[in-house]
Formats: sequence, structure tokens, C-alpha cells
Amino acid sequence: MSDSSDSTSSSSGDSSDYDSSDYDSSDCDGADGIVPMSIDPDAVTTGSLQALQSADERKVMDIVDKLRRTGLSGVVELPQLIVCGDQSSGKSSVLEAITEIPFPRKENLCTRFATEIILRRSTESTSTVTITPDKLRPQSEHVKLKGFTKSITDFSQLPDVIEEATLAMGLGAVGGTNSRAFSRDVLSIEITGPNRPQLTLVDLPGLIHATNKAQTGADKKLILKLVNQYMKNPRTIILAVVSAKNDYANQIILDHCRKIDKQGRRTMGIITKPDFLREGTDNELSWIELAQNKDIYLESGWHMLKNRADCQMDFSFEQRNQDEDLFFSQGRYADLPRECVGISSLRERLSKVLLTHLIKELPSLKAEMVDKLQATVVEIEKLGEKRNTIPEQRMALMRISMKMNDILKSAAKGHYESEFFGPISTDANVDSTENIRRFRAVIQHLNMAFANDMRLRGHKFAIGAGPSDDKKDIEEDAKAAKELAGQKGGDTSSFLPVPKHLTRNEAVGWVKKTLERSRGFELPGTFQPMLISQLFWEQSGPWEQIAYQHIAKVAQACKDFVAAVLGATAPAEFQEPLNNINIDKALSNSLADAKTELNKLLQDKARHPSTYNHYFTTTIQQTRQRKYQSMNKAASTASQGTYINRFSEHVAYVDPGLLVEQMNKALEADMDVFSSQEALDTERAYYKDELKYFVNAVAKAVIERHLVAPLPDIIVSPLAVTKMTDKQIESVAAEPPQVTQQRAHLEWKRAMLEKGMDTFRVATGGLKRKRESV
Repeated sequence: MSDSSDSTSSSSGDSSDYDSSDYDSSDCDGADGIVPMSIDPDAVTTGSLQALQSADERKVMDIVDKLRRTGLSGVVELPQLIVCGDQSSGKSSVLEAITEIPFPRKENLCTRFATEIILRRSTESTSTVTITPDKLRPQSEHVKLKGFTKSITDFSQLPDVIEEATLAMGLGAVGGTNSRAFSRDVLSIEITGPNRPQLTLVDLPGLIHATNKAQTGADKKLILKLVNQYMKNPRTIILAVVSAKNDYANQIILDHCRKIDKQGRRTMGIITKPDFLREGTDNELSWIELAQNKDIYLESGWHMLKNRADCQMDFSFEQRNQDEDLFFSQGRYADLPRECVGISSLRERLSKVLLTHLIKELPSLKAEMVDKLQATVVEIEKLGEKRNTIPEQRMALMRISMKMNDILKSAAKGHYESEFFGPISTDANVDSTENIRRFRAVIQHLNMAFANDMRLRGHKFAIGAGPSDDKKDIEEDAKAAKELAGQKGGDTSSFLPVPKHLTRNEAVGWVKKTLERSRGFELPGTFQPMLISQLFWEQSGPWEQIAYQHIAKVAQACKDFVAAVLGATAPAEFQEPLNNINIDKALSNSLADAKTELNKLLQDKARHPSTYNHYFTTTIQQTRQRKYQSMNKAASTASQGTYINRFSEHVAYVDPGLLVEQMNKALEADMDVFSSQEALDTERAYYKDELKYFVNAVAKAVIERHLVAPLPDIIVSPLAVTKMTDKQIESVAAEPPQVTQQRAHLEWKRAMLEKGMDTFRVATGGLKRKRESV
């Protein structure tokens, strides 16, 4: 604990605070020959220590102390005093003089870790030493160091306890080959008593100038990082200690203070070892001017202390203070303002600085606590419900299941009131990722696209118009051909087959070839029923490919939609296990069922054509009617003649004989061609009838029955959750170890902040009432 000012060499090569050649040995006789007092925790606090805090300041520090005791020091930055400086600057001696706690001194001993001195007022007098482990330590070491707690009844026990703590931190002897020189752990010494002020001070390791075998470059960086970390806390008052033994321009602590506290608002300079300055020299004058705040300006100014010399280590605090008063009453030091020299006036200055600083910082401290509490609550909510036990895990999964089920049902019905569905994107395709949440709209769009693909590409041959074709059908065929030609290459439909165009005569020829290869015992001019089967099977060949592609599109849409629902309702750690246990299998099974259903439809299509739809017979009759009407019209036109009536008018007439002759000519003499024409018309009528049925059957029996409608019942349904085993529930809903640790940390943080806010309200309320009564 002792600063290296007592024994460790400084950057300039001095070996200690005291050099017999520089200091009159008569000074070592003490002040008025007072005998050193014993080291007792209850006796070391003198009345002069009360000057460190006024009544108002003690009340304010009570607030900080209560906040610290709630554990908030690990959550928010609390106000504190830090003592920092270069190695051998006398930091620990300053700390000892302020607190009147005698710290151990050993040869070659320096401050090797941050030491937190907590003074607290209490009816009982206690002294407790603990270790706050570095956050970067492994968990096992963290637990071990957290368990380090020692109580002392006499300050003479402090050296041994600190040595024990040093070993616990893994620090061996200075310069040891297998030991670290410094640690980021914090040694906390809490001292309570009825006359103790509420105060926390931190003694930091001295900044290293030059490395050696005992203090490496890594040690130098570690200490600098540690000191800067404390100094950057905006609620920290910095006591920057500089030794008069060395030129202050060479003491790096001042450079770091200027970088961090640029205006010098939080820094007070402490000058030690003025007894090493030769009286009447320019060097002495430069240090006196520094103490007068003339060289390096600090808002809180500078202060000069004279600590014990080596031969005065047995001095009591009272003797030390008397010796200091005597020193500053002589020579040039007598001209310095009394409030700038000596430990008593330093306590008074610190009292004022502390009170001003604390009153300024308390509002921002409260605001920080409020902000961090709100942020912590949000982080906890993001983690979801606590899930340590199977019932908790099952309940959490059940809630997710119910949310998913509601969304799946609403989406299947096309009810988009829930926030989940969000806005639509008119710039993106209906079935795009941006619009996938409007699930029913996507399915309707895909079904309509399927029907259109069947209309445009479902037939192997696109047959030209004939005399028996309806005018409306001819117009629709022309429109379809134009639409097919205009489809973009990037459309998925472009991978489907394109119908081959045949004229009417070419189509009859195709039928005739098929008829010739399918003959049975049928009479000439007729055709057996199997001919229609062969024609229909060949003409409807593309149906299977189009239907399977449609199923694949819908299945992918279902998968994308379910993924969107899962992502919106379940924490990230739930999603992969739910996919593995339920969703992937459910979607895979529904796709398999859909394919099975489609295969049944295709098997039905592969059977001999049959229909009971009057639309088929009506179509056949209308086709034949149009055919004969066309023949009659052509024959009538060809058999027309004119004559002049008695009014000299040309009158048209039909020659009956010629009409019969023309009608006979219109009859098809080739029985196979006649049969082929009849079969072609029959096949086309049946194709139209079957196309409508197939499109509807795929949409209803395949898509709706197996892919869409079952989703609410098969995707993480409440019933499925109740049937899950405990092992399955645990594999899905158990918190990952890192989440459990994060939740525990956040819960602790929230508890500390809530407790701190309660403490803050009670304490500040008492302070306000006290001030109002004054």
C-alpha cells in the first residue's frame, strides 16, 4: 500500500523521499519531543479530521455513500477523490496525511494496484479489507477474489493483510521472475467509526517513466491505462501529486491531467517533499510560484505538504502535523498563504471543493441513473421471459405459439388488422419478400398466375381457327398468343414449355395420324373412345410441370411467411430449435401431402376421359352447329343466281339443284379426315371442360387443403406445444448460458439502479428539508 516515495527509486535516480545529505538531522527529533502514539483504529482519528467535512458536505456525502453501498459503483460513476502521480512522488503519504490512517511501509515497496479507502460513519468501529476483481478475470478467479475478506482490529495488522491480498491477486515479490508486477484488481479498505467522515479516496499506482527488469513495458501501459480510466470519470476530483525532488516539467502526471481535464476544473495540484529544496535557490522559488498557481493554472489551485522524513516514520499524526507547521513557518514558505500549505488547510480546501463538486454532480448522477435504468429495462424486455424451469419454458413457448397461431389464422383469412402485417409495398411484386406478410393476397396472386399459365401454356399445340370455332374463342386465342409473346425472359413462367402453333388442317393431320395408329374394330367415319384419350393426354402434357412449379412456389411462399411470423414472435434463440423440431418437418410433410394429392389428380387425368358436365355436350353441339352453318352459308352463296322481275329489278335466288350439288361437295369424302375432324372438336371441347376442373382442383384440393389451410394447426400450434416432451421443450426454450448470465447481470443492474433511485430520493429529500429549515 505504501507509495514508492519512501523507498523506490524515481525517474531521476533518487532512492527515497529522504536523503541525509539534504535534510538536517535535527529535524528528526520530532516536534517538541512528543512520544509517538500507538496505532489503534479508534485512536488515529483526531479532531482535525473533522475539518474534512462540514455538516452540509457530510449530508451530501451520505448520499454518495449510500449509493455506493447499494452496489452502484459498478453501474454508474460515483464521485470520488483519486490520488495520482509519478512513481516516488509521495502519493501514499498524501493519502495517509488526509485520512490519518497509517499505511504500511516496507523497503522497495510501491503501490502495485488501485487501493480504495472508504471512510464511513457508523456507531461501530470496524476495519475490513476486500478485493474487487478485474472484470477481465476468468469466472473462477473472480469468485475466489470476491471471497477475500479480512477484518483487522489494529492497523499494525494492515501490512500482513495487504501482503496476503497481494499474493491472492497473483503478484509475487517485486522483480520476481514468475510474477506480475501490477494488477487491475482493486484493494478496498473500509474503515468505519463514529467520528469518521463519509469519504472515498483511491490511491493509484505511480506512473512509470523508464522500464526495467522489475517493471516492464506492459506494466507501464497497464498503469497508464488504469490511471487514465479513473481520471476520465467526470465525477472524480484529481489530486495530482508532484515531488519537489524532480523538475515538475518532467513529471508526466501533469501532461495527462492537461489532456483529460483541459480546463483544470477537477484537478488540484499537491506539491510534496519541499524539504529537499535548497533554501534561497531559484529552484525553490519556481516551486513556490507553482504553489501560488502562477505557472500551471488549476481552478482549484495548488497545495504544498511536507510529509515525514525517513527518520520520522514513528511520528504520530499530531507530531507530523506540528513538524509540518514548523517547516512552513520559516523562510520563503512563511510568505505563502496559510490556506495553500499544510495538511489542515488542505482538508479545509478539499471540503469546499468536495461540496461544490458533489452538489454540481448530483443532478447529472440522478439523470444517468434514470437513463441507465430505462435502458436496462429495455434490454431485459428484449431477452423475453425468464426460462429457468420446464414450466417457465413451456409457458414461454405457449405464449409464442398463441401469438403465431393468431397471426397464421388472420393471414389465412386475409384479415390484416394486426401490427404484424405492417404497410404494403406497391413498388414490389405481390409475392415479394416485402409483401409476404399479406399471405392470403400472395396465395391468391399465385393461384391466378397458375391459372394464367395453364391458359397460355397448358396445351401442347395452339390450334388455329377453323369454321367450327366460336368467334369469342378465336379472339381469346389471339389475345393469348400476344400475351405469351410479351412475357419477359426473367419471369419464372418463361421456363415452362411454349405451345407449338398448328393450323386447323395441321391439327386434323395430327389427329389423323393418331387415329391411324389407334384403330380398332370401329366402322369407317367413326373413332374409338381411346382416340380422345390419346389426344387429350398429349395435348395436356404440360399440366404436370406447370402444376408442380405452382406447388413449389406456394410452398416457398409458405416457408417465407412462416419465417416472418417466427421472426416477429419468437426470440432469436427459439427460432432454429423450433425449425428443427416442428416447422421444417411440418412444412415438408404438407408439401409431400400436396404432391401426393396432385399425383392423384394426374392419375385421374391419365384415366379414360369422362365428364358429366352439360357444358361439354353443349360445346360439342354448338361446334357442330357452327360447322354446318358455315357449310350451309358457303353452299348457299355458291348456288346463288339472279333474275329480272316484272319491275325490271335484279332479284337474288338460290338454285335448289345447285345448292344440293354444293352441299354434296362440302361433305368430306375421306372418312379418316371426317373422323379426325370430329375427334379434334370432341377433344378440344373436353380439354376446355377438364382445364377448368384441373385448375380449380389444384387450387382447392392441393394448395388450400394441404399447404395453406393446415398452417395454423401444424406450425407451433398450442396443441403441438402441449404434446412436446420436457426434453423437447428444454431444447427449444431453455436459455443459452450467455443469455442466463446476461439476464442475471441485467437483473442485478436493475436492482442496483432501483435501489439507488430509492436511496437517492430518500436522501435528497432529507437534505432538501434540512436546507429549507435553515
